[in-house]
Amino acid sequence: MAAIETRDLEKSYKTGFFRNKTKPGLKPLTLSVEEGEIFGYLGPNGAGKTTTIKLLLGLAFPSAGSASVLGHDVRDISIKRQIGFLPEQPYFYDHLTPLELLDYYARLSGVASDVRRRAVERALSRVGMSEHGRTQLRKFSKGMVQRVGIAQAIVHDPKLIILDEPMSGLDPIGRRQVRDLVQELNDEGKTIFFSTHILSDAETLCDRVAVLNRGELRGIGVVADLVCQVSGDVELVWSGPQAIPDLSAMGARCHATGEVVRAILPERQLDQALEALRSNRARLTSVTPVRATLEDYFLSQIGQAPDQQSAGKEVRA
Repeated sequence: MAAIETRDLEKSYKTGFFRNKTKPGLKPLTLSVEEGEIFGYLGPNGAGKTTTIKLLLGLAFPSAGSASVLGHDVRDISIKRQIGFLPEQPYFYDHLTPLELLDYYARLSGVASDVRRRAVERALSRVGMSEHGRTQLRKFSKGMVQRVGIAQAIVHDPKLIILDEPMSGLDPIGRRQVRDLVQELNDEGKTIFFSTHILSDAETLCDRVAVLNRGELRGIGVVADLVCQVSGDVELVWSGPQAIPDLSAMGARCHATGEVVRAILPERQLDQALEALRSNRARLTSVTPVRATLEDYFLSQIGQAPDQQSAGKEVRA
């Protein structure tokens, strides 16, 4: 059974002074997330990620199409107890302590009174906040509030956990802890659906990812399969002449550090590049394939070229 399934799900908004214009927030989306997956939902700001999540949670109503969660229509209120949700910018009553806040959410989610205290303490422990359980939220940093938000999303032991930008505001240690927690929850059989701008986290964690841009699904699949669709590059390292006109004509990106020059160019041009180096009597040091990343695929799908600037002195080949 699919944990999340949408069929031609669509959302449009009325805009303009007289509300007579229509702006698409999400174009027809057909998507299936299997139970037990860690699924990454990627896209730039305004791509429609949060709109999709609101539709799945019943916080917004679709203009067309349908969606189901854990085999139930998203309009079925009873299924909400099986869903944990962290919004992108959580807001909690800041005079409460984490213990009080999580007890409140556990009650809302129907956690039995005889296990509620243990559930709250366990959720705080899992996000590394046990020692701050009696401190008011108003005294917390943004990252600490984010951790409490993740705790409220899992306090009722849901089957499906939806996280909207869960790494927002976290330092590197906090991000690592959240990644470990997501993997731990998945190992327990839970389905994780999360949106993120941090592509390295998605590449590390996700079984599959989907890329959304301007409300339209641009690609979906296993990370390794997606990055294989991006043409590969090779890195050449040599000593000797720094300016080789033939490499410049190939569009090579060259950077010099002392007498050593590194150039990155498409793999299909490797033979020509090696011939150019031989013709200019350069001393070749290495030829290394450059593995495409999820970022490369992401940028190719949203129509932007990767940033070609890097550290070091740039020279004209």
